[in-house]
Amino acid sequence: MRDNPERSRFELEVNGEVAYADYRRQPGTLVIAYVYAPPALRGTGTADRLMRGVAEAARAEGSRIVPLCGYAATWLRRHREHRDLLA
Repeated sequence: MRDNPERSRFELEVNGEVAYADYRRQPGTLVIAYVYAPPALRGTGTADRLMRGVAEAARAEGSRIVPLCGYAATWLRRHREHRDLLA
């Protein structure tokens, strides 16, 4: 996973396709507005791996996550090890 600050999104490339999580940075907070996986990557665990990377990035920078996207919110609730990141 890579951070693409010019596009304000985290990206994960798999087989030439890019899944991404749009974000806004606020002091101490990472707002996840939208998580997208191309149709070819859906059901492959790509969005899960992307969100794990987002959670690791937030933790590394000492930020909490505000998930505006339904997928991101559900993912954070389902992964207990990352629930402490919910703002």
